Parts: sequence; C-alpha cells; structure tokens
Amino acid sequence: MVRYYKNADNKLIEASAAEPGTWVNMINPTEEELNAIGEELKIDASFLHAALDEEETSHIDCEENQTLIIIDVPVAETGEKNNVVFATLPVGIIVTTDNVVTVSLKETSAFREIAEGKVKNVFPVQKTKFVLQVLLRVAKRYLYYLKQIDKISHFVEKQLHKSMKNKELFQLLELEKSLVYFSTSLQSDSITIKKILSGKVLKLYEEDQDLLDD
Repeated sequence: MVRYYKNADNKLIEASAAEPGTWVNMINPTEEELNAIGEELKIDASFLHAALDEEETSHIDCEENQTLIIIDVPVAETGEKNNVVFATLPVGIIVTTDNVVTVSLKETSAFREIAEGKVKNVFPVQKTKFVLQVLLRVAKRYLYYLKQIDKISHFVEKQLHKSMKNKELFQLLELEKSLVYFSTSLQSDSITIKKILSGKVLKLYEEDQDLLDD
C-alpha cells in the first residue's frame, strides 16, 4: 500500500501523487509499488527493500542525493494466547531532494498518528524537521509501551501470588522477551540518532533545536 501526504492550510492531508514536498508512506508494498516509486523518485532499490527485512538493524546509508535511515519502531500485537506481545519492527526513512519516503512491513502506531493528523505542525516539505518529529513520536511510543509493560507485569505478579499458573509465567517470560527487544533496538537507535545529531547526515537548522533536545 502506498499513500501520499502533503500540507494544506497548515494541516497534513492525503495527496494523490508524489509531488515535491510530500511524504510517501509505503506499508507492506508490492514489488510493483516498490519499482514504481523507485523509478519515479529515482531511489536506490536497495534502500526501498532494506526495511522489508525483519532482521535489519538500525543504521544510516547515504548515496547521491538520498539518505536511508533505518530505525527500530516498537509495536504491540495480540499473541497466540490473546495476550499482548511487544516487539520492534524496522522502518526505513528515505530522504531525497524533494521527498521523504517511509517503508515498513506493517503499519505502526507512531506513523499512523502522524498520518491521521494527531501530531501538530508536521510539514514533510521541511525534511529534517519531519524526520526529527518522526523520531520523537517513536520515542514517545517506546515510553508508552514501557509503561504498559510495567502495568501488566505488576498485574501478573499479583496473580502469581494468588496461584502459580503456567499462563502467568509464560506471560512474564513474554514481557521479559519484549524488554530485551526494546533494549537491543534502543541501543542501535541511539547510535543512529547520534549520527543524525552530528549534522553530517541531514542538514540541521537552529529552529529545530527543541526537537533535537526532545
């Protein structure tokens, strides 16, 4: 699926094509969609495919007039036993001369909130600021899920005090696994963000200082 977003009247709205200044959001794209966007925006094919590998780790690659930023984004899904399972998913952010393109295997809450206009003052035409806003939204989503994990852990521990059941033990193991995913992903994301903050990957602007601090 491919969707386009642009600014109109200080709001983020859906567009019909990848005109200059738009955000191109690709979720589980087909090979035909990848080829079409690649040809239209002159994007390296390896950049578009990078985030579609679930084992891809956070990093940055630069080619002529385009930069690929891979970040690990937190996701929450329903497990086999109807319990909540937390994990991370690689998302590619490709910054070209005229556009920002994002590629992921699944839709994530952080990007959905931006697409639905729940994040104020989002301007894809301001590419550096847009990338920083995405990173901030992802960071906030990590904090939200960590709070959820904390609440679920306390609840499960109380249940364990009442009766030792395999269900609660398995759930604690799942939560522990989730924290390992988060810890590993945050470490690699941190390295990527430090590279961005160096100013060598994207041009940084003084007015974005607050976003950088956040």
